[in-house]
Amino acid sequence: MPLSLYNTLTRKKEEFQPVHAPQVGVYLCGPTVYSEAHLGNARGPVVFDVLTRYLRHMGYQVRYVRNITDVGHLESDADTGEDKMAKAARAARIEPMQVAQHFANRYRQNMLALGCLPPDIEPQASGHITEQIGLIEEIIANGFGYEVNGSVYFDVPKYNEAHRYGKLSNRSIEDQLGGTRDTLAGQDEKRSPLDFALWKKAAPEHIMRWPSPWGEGFPGWHLECSAMSRKYLGDLSDIHGGGLDLMFPHHECEIAQCQASDTHTDESRVWMHNNMITVNGTKMSKSLGNFVLLGDMFKGPAGPLVQAYSPMVVRFFLLQAHYRSPVDVSDEALQAARKGYRKLMNGLRLLDKLVSGSSSFVSGSSLLVSGLTENQQPETSNQQRANSNQKPGDADLRKLLADLFTGLDDDLNTARSIASLFNLLRKFNTLATTPAALAEVSGPVLAEAVATYRTLVTDILGLQDEPRANAEQLLELTLSFYSEAKADKAYDKVDLIRAALKGQGIVIKDTKAGVEWAYSEE
Repeated sequence: MPLSLYNTLTRKKEEFQPVHAPQVGVYLCGPTVYSEAHLGNARGPVVFDVLTRYLRHMGYQVRYVRNITDVGHLESDADTGEDKMAKAARAARIEPMQVAQHFANRYRQNMLALGCLPPDIEPQASGHITEQIGLIEEIIANGFGYEVNGSVYFDVPKYNEAHRYGKLSNRSIEDQLGGTRDTLAGQDEKRSPLDFALWKKAAPEHIMRWPSPWGEGFPGWHLECSAMSRKYLGDLSDIHGGGLDLMFPHHECEIAQCQASDTHTDESRVWMHNNMITVNGTKMSKSLGNFVLLGDMFKGPAGPLVQAYSPMVVRFFLLQAHYRSPVDVSDEALQAARKGYRKLMNGLRLLDKLVSGSSSFVSGSSLLVSGLTENQQPETSNQQRANSNQKPGDADLRKLLADLFTGLDDDLNTARSIASLFNLLRKFNTLATTPAALAEVSGPVLAEAVATYRTLVTDILGLQDEPRANAEQLLELTLSFYSEAKADKAYDKVDLIRAALKGQGIVIKDTKAGVEWAYSEE
């Protein structure tokens, strides 16, 4: 089954066809780094991490770009208010770039904790001013931009005469105008309330400013992603995405900018949008005060949550729902996710038991490997050898394997693939506890099942086992056993504990104050 993805631009699922196969360009709108990331900020990166992992598993050469916005994102989408970075810097009495660097580092740490692989390219808006100015000049030259008092705006009504502004969000110009006043406070210089800023003139007190043909200022938020996507992924990328709240106006403006430039494309062939994280049915948002910061969530308690949840549990929680469905956060939902995650991890531990318990696994695996390495041998011969080793239980196991990727192929439905993993895990448990059932499965099929389970869980879904034991508590418990053994004069146990700890780089010291430990200096 080929991979299909839901394209917001066309409102339907489409078979994925790269622009320049086998190369695939993926762009995810990254964070505005003026504060700590919350749980809602994590969903897009986790979804796109699985997407890029799966594309690479399928054999594509993926270039994954996730930007950092460190300038130009004003408080209001109507181009009013203060730059979020400048506001945070003024509150902390530090430079805006200090704010950006601090929270960008924190964001990267949290994404790594969640198992997200680093993007191939992570451009920052402030480092691509030249590209943004060049894009504005193209838009002006093509008649869709105009300068007023040192600021440059995109002429939406004029653009709409030849194109359709609103085709991504499915909004008409009339509906958009109906929701605005004829004149917006502080925006008199715009020709239309729908026009958006490409470049803003910097006020005297504005720290973040760059020279341009229109005077000193800073780029508009929407412009940044268009310029950086074009620079690193070309005129037309394969997939561009972000949260559903970015569809309008951010992504709508990106498409308009690219169509109005010399590129004349929709910027990306496929536009993907993940749904929101909600709390009691309300979108998680910093403005509403119902957010849960990731760092706090890992330590707990945080916001509406009464306990901590590890990064892998959070990742599983996000993946157990389809990315286009909303997810409501609660302790009950996260506790259920923790149980599900641990079941999958126990499944990984079960794999070795299955391998060692199957008498046919070694010979079957050798057959499978020899079939892959003996390049001079005809494929029909390998098939005949495999068929001669088939057993009655192979068909059921192969059926479970065939279903594992059905969900991912159907618009990256991780929820369905996880359900398929649990079905396979139930089969594994039966095989591990029922020797007769295990004997009914051939080595090659079992080898394929074991390898596929591990690949899907760890390499594609990105779920890794997390140490849950507290090392300090375990060490204290071990020292108590040591003290008991010494008091009972069980010197064989004393020596055994000493040797075991020394193997871990820890030495036991018997002092007048009691038993202590220290790191070995040998």
